[in-house]
Amino acid sequence: MSTISTTSSTASANAALQSAAQSIISGSTGNSSMDVSTLVTALVNAKTAGQSAALTAQQTKDNTTLSAYGALSSALSALQSGITNLANGTTLSTFSATASGSGLTATAGTGAVAGSYSVAVTQIASAQSLSSAAFGATTQLGTGTLSISVGGKSMDISVDSTNNTLSGIAAAINASSSNPGVTATIVTGTDGAHLVLRASNTGAANVINVSTSNVTTDNGLSSLGVTSTASTTGGQSTITSANSSSAWTQSAYAQDASFTVGGIAATSSSNSVTTAISGVTLNLTSAAAGTTQTLTIAQDTSSESTAINNFVSLYNTVVTTMSTLTSYSAGASSQGPLLGDSTLQTIKNTLAGIVGGSVGTGSTGTTLASIGITLKGDPADGTLVVDSSTLSTALTSSPATVAKLFNSTNGIAEQLNSSITTFTQTGGIIDTRNTALNADLKSITTQQTALADYTAQLTSQYQAQFTALNTLMATMNNNSQYLTALFGGTNSAGALATNKA
Repeated sequence: MSTISTTSSTASANAALQSAAQSIISGSTGNSSMDVSTLVTALVNAKTAGQSAALTAQQTKDNTTLSAYGALSSALSALQSGITNLANGTTLSTFSATASGSGLTATAGTGAVAGSYSVAVTQIASAQSLSSAAFGATTQLGTGTLSISVGGKSMDISVDSTNNTLSGIAAAINASSSNPGVTATIVTGTDGAHLVLRASNTGAANVINVSTSNVTTDNGLSSLGVTSTASTTGGQSTITSANSSSAWTQSAYAQDASFTVGGIAATSSSNSVTTAISGVTLNLTSAAAGTTQTLTIAQDTSSESTAINNFVSLYNTVVTTMSTLTSYSAGASSQGPLLGDSTLQTIKNTLAGIVGGSVGTGSTGTTLASIGITLKGDPADGTLVVDSSTLSTALTSSPATVAKLFNSTNGIAEQLNSSITTFTQTGGIIDTRNTALNADLKSITTQQTALADYTAQLTSQYQAQFTALNTLMATMNNNSQYLTALFGGTNSAGALATNKA
């Protein structure tokens, strides 16, 4: 392709040079003046066109090769990203979790074991919520200090003339950097405005306590004191107001979730329970309270099959990308940019060796073919196909075989992951090749700059020389015409001959 481009440029320069030569002939015979601009351009191009075309052709080739490596790297990175959970063993350790009733859901992760569990839920965990007595929305309650604690953590709120209304106190609570886990809002009813405090976290231990101190000009501030007591038997929290005439009410209780798993009693301060069943997170909602359900943990063969099929698809994308980059047909312009490239061939052979090899040694080795993944009909094609039935049987009946094939130490996916990292990392074979190409492009740019400077210098030199020559030939032509008119020439006697006669 670069040879064709260079040859075309040279032919074009030669044609322009012939045209310029004709211009010199015409100028020297007096038929017309020389076309200096065309002549200079033709001569300069004749000297520089070949080198310029060669540099441009190499620049195009280098950029095309860089783009080709970029496409290859993208395909490799997509494969590596897609097999991460296969390589680290996460995907083949996944389980589905299904509850027989409502209000109970679960997710099974690492460490889960297939089985069925009877889960009886007595109550779910809840967060305490307290409402104060009613006050006027703009009533100034006095000044002093409010101490608020939740679950063993506390903060002090300074109440002064700038914030001693209910809304001012609520804003101060919410804005405090030492807030222990409580939010304050104002709810206005027919009887007036109420300060509502809600614990941020569920659980019996997260009860809210409010005390007042240093109260002056008391107009209700001291009545905001309240003591909450957590239940020690798994029941609901209770409260005692500091002022019985301005009593707080408890609209939601602080309590733990209470349930049994297979008859074993358990509690949790959260409705997201991670400690009851190994590797399983139970999620409780109010609909689960008072129910007994069967929770089934089973191997998630659907997710595993999807992950393995995705691996095959991504691997095939890498193979077809490499095939496109190394394609060849009779027309030189149709060949792939990495045809015959040793770097790509190394990558191709390495990946093919991994997917075609076995995990383990001797008769205990396991191959992709054992779970229904084989090469397409034409071995030269290099892509893989999946027999869904065989894969499904392997996942259901021989999970140990699949787990061995994709183990996180030397399994197929981990081998691919490790190799791709070696190929694509800084200093890897792709990076090394790209570095060399970029260095070549930098050199070409330097040469093009030098050639441009030389072209400008040569143009200036030729412009001066041929302008002078054009002036000289014009003078000579004028002198020739004068002498012909004076002394005569072909078919002309001349002025002197006429005068002599």
